[in-house]
Amino acid sequence: MKSVQILQSNHCDIVDLPLPQPGEDELLIQVMASGICGTDIHIFRGEYLGDYPVIPGHEFSGVVKAVGCNVKRFKPGDRVAVEPNISCDNCINCLNNRQNFCLNWQAVGVTRPGGMAQYVLAPEKASFDIGSLPFEQGAFMEPLSCVLHGMERLGAELADHILILGAGPIGCLLLQVARNQGAAEITIADKNRSRAEAAQAYGADRIVFSLDDLPGDYFDAVIDATGAIAVLERSLDFVRPGGKALWFGVPPAGQPMRLEPFKVFRKGLTVLSSFTSVRNSFQALELLKAGRVSTAGLVSHQLPLEAFRQGIELIERGEAGVMKVMIKPNE
Repeated sequence: MKSVQILQSNHCDIVDLPLPQPGEDELLIQVMASGICGTDIHIFRGEYLGDYPVIPGHEFSGVVKAVGCNVKRFKPGDRVAVEPNISCDNCINCLNNRQNFCLNWQAVGVTRPGGMAQYVLAPEKASFDIGSLPFEQGAFMEPLSCVLHGMERLGAELADHILILGAGPIGCLLLQVARNQGAAEITIADKNRSRAEAAQAYGADRIVFSLDDLPGDYFDAVIDATGAIAVLERSLDFVRPGGKALWFGVPPAGQPMRLEPFKVFRKGLTVLSSFTSVRNSFQALELLKAGRVSTAGLVSHQLPLEAFRQGIELIERGEAGVMKVMIKPNE
């Protein structure tokens, strides 16, 4: 099979590898759609997680081609998406329902071969039936599950006024979940005009193109979906006294930010972060199947496996119209 392999930071190749064979509790999946995530870019740039060499890709869906002898829920031909975070279910964190902090954590596309390949192995317990969902939509199960965990952490209340910083695919998913949870007003901010304008289709009440155009001390909740240090440094300015901030976007590891602790103290703020998800994949699929969260328009590019690096560069340039870049390994 062909796969993308990151050999070291800033260097990847298309390599031919033997077709993997499923273990007794595993599925062999033919990958039909694999989204490029910000985490993939961090791994490629040597900024976050991942040991080299690694086959990236943790947002994917495909068709079951073979199953191990102990697999009960799936058979060849089933259409599935994969929860990439694999917990041991036996450490102190797992036993306290903190599987995202498993002491023996593994992840497809991070510590195990991922979905930027024609075929990939995944445990049965991490696989979910997508039914008739298009593969491109099924590949959104993982990012949406992370969004749901983040929103659970935030605990937004009915009729909240919410600000989302960043109008990329994650910002648009956050927006829809906030709308489903009963937000009264949702403002979305992004310097990329085409992205901000696209967010209106997902229910944004107001869009702005500069942080300087936002009111201070106003929003019940502010969600950062950029991970950009400069944006994070200003995010607390827009939270009302007693409000909440959710830092959802993945910032670059090792980079400090300036923060005025007195501001947090004086305004009585709650500042939260969110790491991956905790058993949210089933919820994500139910919302996608029911049409309560839409991915229509979120995929801007569909590229072959050989164009993985081109896809990363498209996202990094931030050009107008670039949203989710989807790799199609078998087309």
